[in-house]
Amino acid sequence: MEFQRLTSPDDERLDMAMALYRNSFPPHEQRTVISQKAAINHDDYHFDLIYERTFFIGFLLYWQTNAFIYVEHFCIVPEFRGKKYGQRALAHLSQKGLPIILEIDPPVDEISIRRKAFYTRAGYISNPFPHIHPPYHPGYNGHSLEVMSYPQAIAPKEYEQFRSYLENVVMRL
Repeated sequence: MEFQRLTSPDDERLDMAMALYRNSFPPHEQRTVISQKAAINHDDYHFDLIYERTFFIGFLLYWQTNAFIYVEHFCIVPEFRGKKYGQRALAHLSQKGLPIILEIDPPVDEISIRRKAFYTRAGYISNPFPHIHPPYHPGYNGHSLEVMSYPQAIAPKEYEQFRSYLENVVMRL
């Protein structure tokens, strides 16, 4: 498994990754193309394409700070799901030695329950903080998500640091 970071919004591979992005996340959870290109230029942002040999198998889009990593979007190509690529990608990310924070939909239906089980098997812990992700688009409201972290739960102070970073850095682009 190999990770290739996009560092330019002009990289020709961005279109392929954005097609998977658009098909994998509902519109209210997606950045616009303009916002995604602006994020790529931010030093903290990693738009990592995941390859197995020559096959594009997914992406891991995350923000790396000195205190934590925030996974904004993570997706494996549907035909490669269930083959441990997601688990291996998360294990690779954990080697950076920083706490990892991500958000998931509350586990209320089959897909969201399976998603939470996947992250739990990978060692992620649910956190008790009521959390509203800010909207990506005007006219939308924020949406309630569950915060998970690795390798342990985060303290209220760490949650507040994450929430502030999300609102003041991630969502400002």
